[in-house]
Amino acid sequence: MEDQILSFLKELWAIVGEMSPYLLFGFLVAGMLSVVLKPELVEAHLGGHGIWPVLKASLLGVPLPLCSCGVIPVSMSLRKHGASKGSTISFLLSTPQTGVDSFFVTYSLLGPVFAIFRPLIAFITGIAGGILVQLFGENPDTIDSPVEKCTESCCSEGKKPNVFLHIIKYAFITLPSDIGRTMFLGLAIAAVISVAVPEDFFADNLGTGLGAMLVMMLLGIPVYVCATASVPVAAALIMKGVTPGAALVFLMTGPATNAAAITTLWKVLGRRTAVIYLLTVAACALGFGLLLDKMALVTEIEIVSRAHWMLPGYVKNICAIILIVMLLYGSMNKRNDH
Repeated sequence: MEDQILSFLKELWAIVGEMSPYLLFGFLVAGMLSVVLKPELVEAHLGGHGIWPVLKASLLGVPLPLCSCGVIPVSMSLRKHGASKGSTISFLLSTPQTGVDSFFVTYSLLGPVFAIFRPLIAFITGIAGGILVQLFGENPDTIDSPVEKCTESCCSEGKKPNVFLHIIKYAFITLPSDIGRTMFLGLAIAAVISVAVPEDFFADNLGTGLGAMLVMMLLGIPVYVCATASVPVAAALIMKGVTPGAALVFLMTGPATNAAAITTLWKVLGRRTAVIYLLTVAACALGFGLLLDKMALVTEIEIVSRAHWMLPGYVKNICAIILIVMLLYGSMNKRNDH
């Protein structure tokens, strides 16, 4: 038992050390973006109907550093202020799947192919869902219930007194506070999988192809795991025999779907829109998962690889300590807010 605990702690520390420099840098970039891409700016540019707002909504949603609590109310706010249902759904689909912080973590644990593939797929999924809602969504439709307003600093309407302080606070306090608990859960699950699950367990028991992807989708759809916290779990699954395509299905469905989002969509935008939202996520996840596995078979591209910047071990350890302190502080701060 002691050996298993020690192996778990070693694996946990190794994962944190590998991803912490990239995640800290991603937090900093997200903080800088939060000064430029404010929710009010997004709202002003995504009003109106047609395909162009759908494209802009999906494009801006990919890197936008919105806290997870802010995605739903900001999306609903877009709708209240004149955005079409299509652009609202486009924004809601693309935003939670990826972001600048998850991009760098994906690069560190899964390599450049996954790092590029995720935001590209989020962009395409947002467009697809937005267009489908434009074509088949219920019309006319009204907002029949209020949406709880996000009170985090990422969604605040007041002026930031100091840009530098706002960047630092958002990057190293707000974001860690938002993802702290789910990040710890994701890291713990990844370490348990790495230590307790035998090699090729999933390949032997789940197989490959569509069946394995359906299992990953059924695991990802009902639960909420943020885009960044899902990466170490996906990396651990791949190491134990899950195909890159099946892991991609989990990376898409986990962040993009959860009970709160589906319930809000059902009440505010209607049953048909909520169904289109779910079907878009499922279809795109399966389609791109199959495409990624096909790429792995017919090309010589290394689909999964870890970044190999020549960072000294002590740098990784220092970054790991800083990240853990930030996540612990953020988790406690989040709990105290409630």
